[in-house]
Amino acid sequence: MSNIVVIGAGQAGASLVARLRKNGHEGRITLIGAEPSPPYQRPPLSKAYLLGEMDLERLYLRPAHYYEEAGIELRLGAHVSGIDRAAREVHLNGETLAYDTLVLTTGSSPRRLPAAIGGDLEGVHVVRDLADADAMGPRFGPGARVLIVGGGYIGLEAAAVAAKKGLKVTLVEMSERILQRVAAPETSDFFRALHAGHGVDIREGVGLETLLGDGHVTGARLSDGSTLDVDFVIVGVGIAPCAALAEAAGLEIDNGIAVDAEGRTSDPAIWAAGDCASFPWRGGRLRLESVPNAIDMAECVADNIMGAGRAYVPQPWFWSDQYDVKLQIAGLNTGYDRVVKRGGTGPNAASFWYFEGERLLAVDAMNEPRAYMVGKRLIDAGRSPDPHAVADPATDLKALLA
Repeated sequence: MSNIVVIGAGQAGASLVARLRKNGHEGRITLIGAEPSPPYQRPPLSKAYLLGEMDLERLYLRPAHYYEEAGIELRLGAHVSGIDRAAREVHLNGETLAYDTLVLTTGSSPRRLPAAIGGDLEGVHVVRDLADADAMGPRFGPGARVLIVGGGYIGLEAAAVAAKKGLKVTLVEMSERILQRVAAPETSDFFRALHAGHGVDIREGVGLETLLGDGHVTGARLSDGSTLDVDFVIVGVGIAPCAALAEAAGLEIDNGIAVDAEGRTSDPAIWAAGDCASFPWRGGRLRLESVPNAIDMAECVADNIMGAGRAYVPQPWFWSDQYDVKLQIAGLNTGYDRVVKRGGTGPNAASFWYFEGERLLAVDAMNEPRAYMVGKRLIDAGRSPDPHAVADPATDLKALLA
């Protein structure tokens, strides 16, 4: 019976070990995590957990006793210093751990501000793990002044939490608009108006020049010459795949850990899944940063370790919660040349449908679960509706599936 070691106890790692046991693997399974907590959900950290609407126990992906009952050895608070591929050993906390099969589910890490512009000042936070959320949580008092750097989904979610808790919120985005990297102007416009309605000061086309303060951040100077007094800062300027361990071991790196269609790295004894891994996609390579991808890819890799031999074919979907708006995204909008708007059925509701020519690529649905559901089913099936029918409010969405 093979001995499987998994490095990375996030969503992908937890999904993978559970799938291995479900599939009947009877050998030893060890799940190694750098954090002291058992695997937990990360999306609520910037939303429900910060708002105080979700306690720690509800964050856990599975009850702590599950792992012992499933015969999965959890090694938490563990630092992996290296991989010896020839000996098939992992070095951690001064000891070696042998493996027959190794899986890397090391995830991603937030990009931080350089120390040269004050990124190392106290009161400058990122939102990635439980320690981050716990460190910034006490700062969310009414009237506190927060600067959010970055107008992507993480930054906007943090802005929504801060505004709901009565903070004075300024968000700066150096690109010409928020969500520029991931969404159409129509979606940017929707969320800009949403945040403005809740008192958030959004400044687009404006970068951070430097943070001010002696030890603790007290202010910021922006690229337009303006200055702000701030009590703390949240940085949401993207994430990078955690591939240093794989790179040091000599594995192929290409926008993360490069794997084949089944999830194998350049070493056939080592696999990878989740945020850290890039896989073949439409003649190139793709790396997805999302919970659904972490789960689906990890389960596919677990199946393939057991001999399934199936290629991973993503069916991308994402979500974001801001105020009373639930955004659901189906598909990938890369390459779109046309956006079709469909009006919503209630307040703060609409959907935007991305087309490349006549081909449907993706749907952004705000408080429109039916539009999301129909769009996702069409995309997953490789079908495209008539754009004019989508835009026509008289069209029954379900009819698009016929």
